[in-house]
Amino acid sequence: MLVDSHCHLDFPDFEGELDAILARAAKEGVQRFVTVSTRVRKFDQIHEIATKYDPVYCSVGTHPHNAGEESGVTADDLVKLAQRPKVVAFGEAGLDFHYDHSPRDDQRAGFRTHIEAARRTGLPLIIHTRSADEETARILAEEMGKGAFKAVLHCFSSGRELAFKGVELGLYVSFSGILTFKKSEELREIAAQIPADRILVETDAPFLAPPPHRGKRNEPAFVRHTARVLAEVRGVSEDALAEQTSANFFRLFDKVPPP
Repeated sequence: MLVDSHCHLDFPDFEGELDAILARAAKEGVQRFVTVSTRVRKFDQIHEIATKYDPVYCSVGTHPHNAGEESGVTADDLVKLAQRPKVVAFGEAGLDFHYDHSPRDDQRAGFRTHIEAARRTGLPLIIHTRSADEETARILAEEMGKGAFKAVLHCFSSGRELAFKGVELGLYVSFSGILTFKKSEELREIAAQIPADRILVETDAPFLAPPPHRGKRNEPAFVRHTARVLAEVRGVSEDALAEQTSANFFRLFDKVPPP
């Protein structure tokens, strides 16, 4: 089996098509999905999808792009929402200094708020980071020093130092369709060296479709293409890679029951 550890099934790109999309994924052996929150104020829409579809679970949190508009969200708020059925993680939260859609101070504060919620509950944090490797690593190290928490560096496309600092701190590293792109040689080198018990696969659908679907809408079924490339660069079979990444997923997202 495979798991799509990060997708956005509430996005308008999928409206009215979820039955067909999940059926196509099932045919590819994808048996669990985490649909990830980008705005707490839209959490009810995400939770409704997770409630409707048995294999789908969800997170609650605020994307760094939206940190400014949701700067009032507290760890107490997140913890309370996480008590609802099928909520298995926090985020995605973190730092995005590439686009800077929200003030950096709001991003930093939101990141630490989500870490606090993860620490208090034992649920994992899904981390978004872009063009902020050094500060992401610093905040993670500082916060881990206050008490352990679980987390994954999602849709990893950052540098080697952040990847291995994350592993050193006990984090997981998740690879998306970016891994399959022609210009991602450096990323494939990193992916080949991450410890086997720390790797995950995801789509980040509807974004970042891998070949042969590049430039089109991504969907959870396409996680198989990323898994195939990850298996190739690590020198293992596709079945072994699927087994390993699924085992890692259930260890990290331990509120999700295996099939």
